[in-house]
Amino acid sequence: MAGHHWQHSDYMLADLVDGISQLVTDFRNANRAEKAAPQPYPEPAWRPESAKAKKKRQRKARREAAEARAGYQRIVALATPQHAEKG
Repeated sequence: MAGHHWQHSDYMLADLVDGISQLVTDFRNANRAEKAAPQPYPEPAWRPESAKAKKKRQRKARREAAEARAGYQRIVALATPQHAEKG
């Protein structure tokens, strides 16, 4: 009825997998060669979600990215006016 068959334990297991994969990546980055590039974090494990929730998550991510970009541009404009974007 809810649209998927996942239970609370399934979500907890997905969170556990994500946490372990991030720890493994942190370990690899901490023990890499000095000149080697750091590894990015892996993508989170898939979880079921409705189309409405997915769109809401994407809108929030776009809004946060726009706010971060605007904040960065304000800092650049204050610190180095010659490099501020002219708009």
